[in-house]
Amino acid sequence: MKTKQIFILLFGIGLVLSGIKPKEYFTWFLEVSPAIIGFILLFVTYKKFQFTNFTYFFILLHCYILFLGGHYTYAEVPLFDWIKDTFNHSRNNYDKLGHFAQGFVPAMITRELFLRKNVVANKNYFNFIIISICLAISGAYEWIEWWVSIGTGEGGDAFLGTQGYVWDTQSDMLLATIGASCMLLFLSKKHDDAINNLEP
Repeated sequence: MKTKQIFILLFGIGLVLSGIKPKEYFTWFLEVSPAIIGFILLFVTYKKFQFTNFTYFFILLHCYILFLGGHYTYAEVPLFDWIKDTFNHSRNNYDKLGHFAQGFVPAMITRELFLRKNVVANKNYFNFIIISICLAISGAYEWIEWWVSIGTGEGGDAFLGTQGYVWDTQSDMLLATIGASCMLLFLSKKHDDAINNLEP
């Protein structure tokens, strides 16, 4: 079985498991929707553009973060409840991991597209543009959370997941920015190697 077929199989297993008796089916659907939409986009565009296995691995990892958050809701993931109790945190911070990944993985996707399609001619602006795009994605997602919460009332509260934290939106966008920056700082070399090892 090829690596990409394994990724597809693991995606399917994760999605199915997350959908077995989740905390709330409405919240589950909202949380896993980005993963499903992303999968469809990657599937439809696969013949035109295939990412490296390195990038696909991190996309799959991000999907599992979404699956877990969808199953329990982001405010009630058990491991992060334990972290909350052990370290006297005021809230379950699993959503912050999700928003870190929301910056980290799009940075990798954008970087690979930019490099392989030669989108940015002036490399001096390369990282700045990638981080800006990731911050824009994060901001747009906060809009979606806001609209869903307004449109569904209490039904969207678990999706919003602020847990009474007044700076939740701002900290979410900060974590996405940090995630994008960490990807560029720590994995650019390995990402370059993966791209260079692609078959012509």
